[in-house]
Amino acid sequence: MIRIPAPCLSAIRAAAEAAYPEECCGLLIGRDGDAGDIVVTAVEPSPNRAAGDRRDSFEVDPQLRFDVMRRLDKMNAKGGQAERIVGHYHSHPGHPPLPSARDLEMAYEPEMVWVIVAVGDDRATDVRAHRLDEESNQFRAIEIVTENPLKRS
Repeated sequence: MIRIPAPCLSAIRAAAEAAYPEECCGLLIGRDGDAGDIVVTAVEPSPNRAAGDRRDSFEVDPQLRFDVMRRLDKMNAKGGQAERIVGHYHSHPGHPPLPSARDLEMAYEPEMVWVIVAVGDDRATDVRAHRLDEESNQFRAIEIVTENPLKRS
């Protein structure tokens, strides 16, 4: 299960709508929860750096990812809540929020959560989360629980 505060989920949906008809993308920042779940504490939008047609592909800006990793390392070194990049989000314009064959090819980090937003006619219609099952090399759906407050420890 992944817990996403309502403001973060709203930001993801808004990014998907703003990028339409191209894919949006960004990083999910958070931590491991007490019950084996993942708790998102922030989202970091990224320009889509995919080469070629961005209507069916995405690439998070590598510099952004390094910058976020450095920032989190500094925060964690100061004794804060241990946060990390827990996944990323992207949109599927005109398609369901299910991982594509291209998504499967790009799934190098099985611990990462993939949040996918379906967008049709400029509107985000559905949001789903997935993780890669290393044994079957297939994605499996995981539950999204939306929490109202944005809690950062």
